[in-house]
Amino acid sequence: MSSLMKWLSLPVTGMFSELKFPVPWGHIAAKAWGSPKGHPMLCLHGWLDNANTFNRLIPLLPKDYCYMAMDLGGHGLSSHRPAGFPYHFVDYVSEVRRVVAALQWSRFTLMGHSMGGTVAGMFSCIFPEMVDKLILLESCGFFPAPQDHDAWLESKRKVVESLLSLEQNEHQPHKTRSPQAALKRLLEANPYLTEESGKILLQRGATEMPDGLVYNRDMRILKHNREFITLEQCVNFLKKIQAQVLMIMAKDGLFSYEDPDKSMNFVKPLQAAFKSNLRESFQLVEVPGNHFVHLNEPEEVAGIISIFLEKDKDSKARL
Repeated sequence: MSSLMKWLSLPVTGMFSELKFPVPWGHIAAKAWGSPKGHPMLCLHGWLDNANTFNRLIPLLPKDYCYMAMDLGGHGLSSHRPAGFPYHFVDYVSEVRRVVAALQWSRFTLMGHSMGGTVAGMFSCIFPEMVDKLILLESCGFFPAPQDHDAWLESKRKVVESLLSLEQNEHQPHKTRSPQAALKRLLEANPYLTEESGKILLQRGATEMPDGLVYNRDMRILKHNREFITLEQCVNFLKKIQAQVLMIMAKDGLFSYEDPDKSMNFVKPLQAAFKSNLRESFQLVEVPGNHFVHLNEPEEVAGIISIFLEKDKDSKARL
């Protein structure tokens, strides 16, 4: 019996279940909380993270939901892409569609943190009829390409050259680190994480070997391979969204600082576009905390998300 079939037969529980969804190149790993019969919500983690990013938040949310957090390809416990293939952003959107097809979800709620929010935003434009509510945690739902075309071309050049360099070294053994060294490196690379949060991500982000820990991530995901989607296109795309949208931004988050190189100058225009197009269906909330507030201090966002999820539920139940 597959892990999916076993999970479908489980009773309601506060524990989570590990799942694997077969794909042509291997599997997409996921973990699920709650009853399979609850209202479905798919949760998408950020760049270089994994499904454990929701470990502390989901237990604080309404119990009558079915929460599914997946590891995007090359992250966590999901399979890596075949050799020679880079990770394009739209591939993650495709993975979401594969998972919900396996679950037979025709309409569900999407929650995404950081890059996961960008994937969720694009999915909600391409498949608007499938998403009833969209929760963006420290994400604008889109990440437009630089307005400087030369900068975009240079970034693509670096991606291609970096991938070729990785392929030349792919037969070298993976570097192992002690648990302390692996955690130290993770925290140095991501100053937003607390030590506890780092340990939570590392539980799913590394594998124990006889001589230490090896990071699970595919090295190719370190090379940003963004699509060439302009701010104007993003503004037009979001007009397709049919979902109610909750955007939560942290006061000390990724988008809260002055941006001298203007690479984040899309934040205000996108928020304004959401407001003007979705009107009362869009809610923007600022909370104390940093980019990982949902993991570091989940109580800061849990109540806001719960109210958003419960909104309109009674009226829908009477229909």
